[in-house]
Amino acid sequence: MKRYTSPQALDLLEEAIRKRQKETRKRKFSYYVPSLWISKTPPKKIKVEPFSFYLKAIRRIKRSKPPREAKPTGGEWSKEAVIYNMFVRTTTAFDHDANGKLDLPVNSQGFRETGTFLKSIVLLPYIKRLGANTVHLLPVTAIGHDGNKGSLGSPYAIRNPYELDENLGEPCVGLDVKTEFKAFVEAAHRLGLRVVVEFVFRTAAKDSDWVKDHPEWMYWIKDNVPLRAPGEFDEMKYGSPIFNREELDRIHHQVRDHQFDNLLAPHETYRRFFTQPPPSDFVAKENGRYIGVLPDGTRAKIPGAFADWPPDDNQPPWGDVTYLRMYDHSDFNYIAYNTIRMYDDRLARAENINRPLWRRIIGIIPFYQREFLIDGVMIDMGHALPRELKSEMVKTARDIDPDFAFWDENFSITQRSREEGYNAVFGFFWIDQHHPGRMKAFCRRTSTDGFPIPFFATPENHNTPRAASRPGGLSYAMWTIVINSFLPGIPFIHSGFEIAESYPINTGLDFTNEQLKRFPSEKLPLFSEYAYDWMNKEQFVKSVSKVLSIRNRFRSIVTDPRPQSFMTLNASNDHILAFARISEALKKRVAVVGNMNYAERENSSVAITTARKHVVDLLTGKKIGVRDRHVDVTLPPGGCFVFEF
Repeated sequence: MKRYTSPQALDLLEEAIRKRQKETRKRKFSYYVPSLWISKTPPKKIKVEPFSFYLKAIRRIKRSKPPREAKPTGGEWSKEAVIYNMFVRTTTAFDHDANGKLDLPVNSQGFRETGTFLKSIVLLPYIKRLGANTVHLLPVTAIGHDGNKGSLGSPYAIRNPYELDENLGEPCVGLDVKTEFKAFVEAAHRLGLRVVVEFVFRTAAKDSDWVKDHPEWMYWIKDNVPLRAPGEFDEMKYGSPIFNREELDRIHHQVRDHQFDNLLAPHETYRRFFTQPPPSDFVAKENGRYIGVLPDGTRAKIPGAFADWPPDDNQPPWGDVTYLRMYDHSDFNYIAYNTIRMYDDRLARAENINRPLWRRIIGIIPFYQREFLIDGVMIDMGHALPRELKSEMVKTARDIDPDFAFWDENFSITQRSREEGYNAVFGFFWIDQHHPGRMKAFCRRTSTDGFPIPFFATPENHNTPRAASRPGGLSYAMWTIVINSFLPGIPFIHSGFEIAESYPINTGLDFTNEQLKRFPSEKLPLFSEYAYDWMNKEQFVKSVSKVLSIRNRFRSIVTDPRPQSFMTLNASNDHILAFARISEALKKRVAVVGNMNYAERENSSVAITTARKHVVDLLTGKKIGVRDRHVDVTLPPGGCFVFEF
C-alpha cells in the first residue's frame, strides 16, 4: 500500500468534523443511516448524531494498521482482487432526514443526501467485511452541463479530468472535495483496500473546460444543423452516420479482416455538417453551450457523441459528451467509426497526431497518483484510444508506481490487452452468465484453453440489467456469486448487488428496445438522484460474505489461470453446472455444483474422483454421502453446493 503524505487527510477531516461537532453541540439533528453501513444487524434505519457518527467511524479506521508494502508486480495484484464497484453519488445516497425523498443539493439540515466521499469512508469497513479487497470507483471528476440528462448529469460527461465533482463533497464539513477524496483513499489503504478509479480519455463534456482554450481538440458542426431524435433516420439531421445494409456488410467485412487502409466513409451529406475548429478568441458560451464563429461568419457548435461500434448500434445518443480529436486530417474531419475507433490507416499516422492533446491526456493519471495515491485505473473506451497513446500512458504511470494497475473496459478477453499493458479486462462473462448453454461452453473453454488475462467474474455492471432483475431474480443473483467466486476470474460486486437491487443504473448494454422505453435515460441513477433500498429484506449480504470467505481459503487455487487447474465435472442433469478447481502441488481440490434452473428444484448425480465416504457442503455444513465416486445432490432453485474432495 502507499505511504501517506503529511499532513494526513484523515487527520484534517477528523479535525474539521470535531470542530463542527463542537459548534453544533446544542443543536438537535434528525439524521438516519442504514444499519448495514455500520453493523451486521438486520437492515433498518438508525438515528444518529451525525458528527459523532462520522467521528467514531474515522477514529475506528485510523486505529487500523495498514499492511506492509508488497514488492511491485507491475499491477499483477489485480488477479487476486475482489472488487466492490461504487458509483459514489448513488452507492451512499440516503434519505437522511426521512422525509421520503432525496433533497438537492442538501437537506434542510445542510447535509447532502446523494452520495459523498465522507459517507463512502464510513462504508469502507462494510466493504471489507463483505470480503472485498479493492474498491473501484466510477468517474469522480467534474461534470459538464451542456446536454445533461436528468437532474445531475452523467459522471462520464467530464468537464475537467483534473478536477473532482464538487457534489461528492460534504458541505457541512467545510473541507474542499480534494481533501475528502484524499481522506477516502487514505482510509481505504489503512483498511488494506486498494483504490482503482475509472477514467474516460476518449470523450469530454460538450462544455469541457478545454473547449475555449483548445477548440482544435474538438469536432465542430454548423450551428444550424438540427439534431436527430432517437429512432429517427433522417440523414438531414445530425446523429450517428446512417449506412445501408450493403454498406454495413462492407464495413463489417473490412474491420473483421483488419483492412483499415480504405475504410468506408459516411455519406457526403453527413460529412458536410462538420466545420473546421473556430479560433479560440471566437469561442464563447451562449445559454450554457459553446458556440464558435469561423472567419467567414459561420456559427459552429460541439456535436454530441454516439456508440462507436457497431455502426448501427441501438444505444441512445450521448448528447452530453463529444469525441476528442485524436488526429487532425482534413479528409477525416468528422465523427464516425473510422475516426474514433477503427482508425483509418491514412488518418492514424504520426504526422497527424494531436500532440498537445495527447500530452494533456497522458498527464491525467500521474496527477491522481501524486495527488491522491490511487492504485490503478479502469480505462473506459480504452479500445478506442490509439495504441501508441495507451503505451505512453502505461509507461508514464509505472515510472511513478511500478505496481500501478491498468484495467481495460473491453468485452474481449485477448492477448492484445495483455500486450498493451493491462492487468485485467472486464470481459464478456456477464453476457454468458445468464445463458446456461453459454455457461457450460465457457467452463469447457476454461478447462481447455484458459484465458490470457484475468477477466471480471460478474453478472452485471452499471450499464447492464441488474442480476436480481434477470429471470430467476434473487435465486439467480445468489447463484452467480457462488459460481463467480470459484472461476479463475476476478469477483466484481457492483454495489447494490448484495442488497438485491433490481433498478438499472444505466441502459447501455443488453437491454431490449422495449426495456429502453421502460427506463428513460433521464430517470436513471446515472443521470439523476437515486438511493439504493438498504432496507431490502431480500438482501443477502451475509451470504456474499460467507462465499467470499470460503473463496479466500482457496485463493491460491482459484486465482490460478492455467487450464489444468480447472476441470469440468459430469452431471446427470443438464440443469446442473459442475466444475472443480485443482492444485496438485497443494494436494487440494474444491468442487462447485450449481442448479441453473432458477424456478425448480433439481436432482443430479455428479462424478468425482475421491475415495471419501462423504463430503461436506462448505456453505451449509451439511454432509453428503459419496457412492461409487458420485455424489447425489438435490438443489433448490439456483442452489449451490461447494465441497472439498
